[in-house]
Amino acid sequence: MEIKRDLYLKQLIESRQNGFIKVVTGIRRCGKSYLLNVLFYHFLLENGVAEDHIIRVDLEDRLNKELRDPDAMLHYVHDRIKDNELYYIIIDEVQLMAEFVDVLNSFRHIENADTYVTGSNSHFLSSDIPTEFRGRGETIHVNPLSFSEFYSAKGGDKYDALR
Repeated sequence: MEIKRDLYLKQLIESRQNGFIKVVTGIRRCGKSYLLNVLFYHFLLENGVAEDHIIRVDLEDRLNKELRDPDAMLHYVHDRIKDNELYYIIIDEVQLMAEFVDVLNSFRHIENADTYVTGSNSHFLSSDIPTEFRGRGETIHVNPLSFSEFYSAKGGDKYDALR
């Protein structure tokens, strides 16, 4: 059963191609990664974005450890951009990359790229990030499931679901 996070998905959709880095924040395990890597990813595919124009990197995955190096990440992304069509860059747990602010600012210079990131440690969630990206970034704060979101998946008796 998929739990729709329509409020947050709508914010992502409305912020596409606005020239800002989209920074998805929230406490651990609130659904940031799911929002970007499942809901938003499927939205892009369903709306005609080619799969090879969506560059997704999960920095928490040990297989992507080398991409925690800022220069390796820059080369990885640049090597995947093959034409002038729009590319979506989605990086999960970006705080695991050294000098991530510098890397994200570099992505802003790619004219046909739209960048989305998540992160969950205390530095990433602090006010430092909005300050670093003032005028260049947009923060989308994700909360844990509301009761109505939970109930949409659970169903049944509302009182049982509340318990």
